[in-house]
Amino acid sequence: MRSKVSKAIFPVAGLGTRFLPATKSVPKEIMTLVDRPLIQYAIDEARAAGIKEFIFVTSRGKGALEDYFDHAPQLENELRKKGKDDLLEVLKNTNMDSGAIAYLRQHKALGLGHAVWCARRLIGNEPFAVILPDDVIAADKPCLQQMVEAHAETGGCMVAAMEVPKAKASAYGVLDIKEDMGSMVSVNGMVEKPAPGTEPSNLAVIGRYILTPDVLRNLNRLKSGAGGEIQLTDAIAQEINEERSVYGYRFAGQRFDCGSKAGFLQATVAFGLSRDDLKDDLSRYLHEIMASEKAAE
Repeated sequence: MRSKVSKAIFPVAGLGTRFLPATKSVPKEIMTLVDRPLIQYAIDEARAAGIKEFIFVTSRGKGALEDYFDHAPQLENELRKKGKDDLLEVLKNTNMDSGAIAYLRQHKALGLGHAVWCARRLIGNEPFAVILPDDVIAADKPCLQQMVEAHAETGGCMVAAMEVPKAKASAYGVLDIKEDMGSMVSVNGMVEKPAPGTEPSNLAVIGRYILTPDVLRNLNRLKSGAGGEIQLTDAIAQEINEERSVYGYRFAGQRFDCGSKAGFLQATVAFGLSRDDLKDDLSRYLHEIMASEKAAE
């Protein structure tokens, strides 16, 4: 019987320089998409997938991120006095039980592989998930839940994957496909940010992974790769070299790159339009903008 995936690593040590000056004092992961911080979307997705232990790899200046998941007795008491039970329920989803969450420091910005390696002692000898909060995925069934269910059948390592235009493939880790089975592909290799024209496919890796402890051992042996960083894709590719299974999973859903300003704005519009309490006003406003632009042409 395969071990259940019950632990997830959240690499959140980045400085968020694309969002300066906002991120001068506010961690990027706390920036709000509609009315929830980015990190809450990642946590909700992990919970839906059955994750019980949450491991954050942080850096200096992330205190607000840690405080976000703590209880707020004064605020809760005020809401209780005023009978605002609906808001109390919202707050409940932001609280973490004692011992469910751990914070580790990544003291040097040496890449995603290094961030995952920092959590090795808390993972032990069981499969684990990695979630990049910048990648927000709108899906009827949360992306990681889809992957966990597929992983129960396959084992091995699994990465979330999506088709991208070939012209943009050099911005991603790209899969070299061995066998295409529809929602699942078996993988011959992975190339991190291939030079334009050298990409083995247009199936790109995005920020959801289910990995075996062997990947952590591979990270122990790795030297820096593309961009002078320790690349997680290199450690996963080593699994293929050692003839262990690696799969790409074409998830059902829409991914938003909230690490970019344009992606963040697109996600804000999409998530706003999906809300019953916001969609009418927002849709009306967007139509007014489009109509005024056409009139001005």
